Amino acid sequence: MANEQRDLIDKLESPSAVVHIEYDMANPPPHRGPSWTRFVCISDTHAHVFPVPDGDVLLHSGDITNTGKLGDFQTSMGWLYELPHPTKIIIAGNHDLTLHRGWYEQNYDRWHRKKMESPQKVEPIYELLKGEKAKKARLVYLEDEEYTFQAKEGGRTWSVYGSPWSPWFYDWAFNYNRGPEAEKLISKFPKTDILLTHGPPHGILDQTLSEDHVGCEALAARLPHLQPRLHLFGHIHEAHGAELRAWNENASTVFVNAANWPMGPRCEPARKMGQRPSFGGPGFRPIIVDLLD
Repeated sequence: MANEQRDLIDKLESPSAVVHIEYDMANPPPHRGPSWTRFVCISDTHAHVFPVPDGDVLLHSGDITNTGKLGDFQTSMGWLYELPHPTKIIIAGNHDLTLHRGWYEQNYDRWHRKKMESPQKVEPIYELLKGEKAKKARLVYLEDEEYTFQAKEGGRTWSVYGSPWSPWFYDWAFNYNRGPEAEKLISKFPKTDILLTHGPPHGILDQTLSEDHVGCEALAARLPHLQPRLHLFGHIHEAHGAELRAWNENASTVFVNAANWPMGPRCEPARKMGQRPSFGGPGFRPIIVDLLD
């Protein structure tokens, strides 16, 4: 029922936030003006490319690739470089294996052993993420790091913290164990305007096809202290959507599961029209979040 209800929601609105979940890609909602900042949210693109609406800031919450291979990164980063957003901020996810330094070298042969005697070289991958092309495209890769920026000249300074970790799932990259290990890692998250994590908090846009809530309990417990304006994540593809939650009269958070991989009940409208569900297509659009400065 929860998934069916989310399918019906195209837009959320509060005095300081407007969220567009479903819209006409050929005619996206207009920008609300100079006192607002438009964040365009994507995640779990897995080396696929698709149209993305313009905005002030592009946010990508991980799973840029399928298994972290250089070819997937070249495809994905080439696409991200060309998108028009003046600021682009990305993190890794559990599928971006090669970015988990140390762990990848010990585990690469579970994925990258065909016709290979050694793991993928990670230096060319980091060059794509942090090198001159990324800098020229105004793209920032965060890995348990904070970043501040102005979306417009003379505008407010926004803070963002990005972390690629998610609860253990068959020992993929950037996995942590629930309980004390999770609590220790997440206790380091600072107060920030924008929080990027790969996985969702428990109980918020984290329901699987089997109706289990698989988000992180430690992250959910930390959020009342952090109270970010926007918390973006993905990982649970079928839970794509957004929620607005108020902490008090003066503080609220927009939660966005921006996973673009089509899965679950949100695929049904496309199937009923005889269409194949597509990355970033109906039901899985990039989510537009307009925040009042």
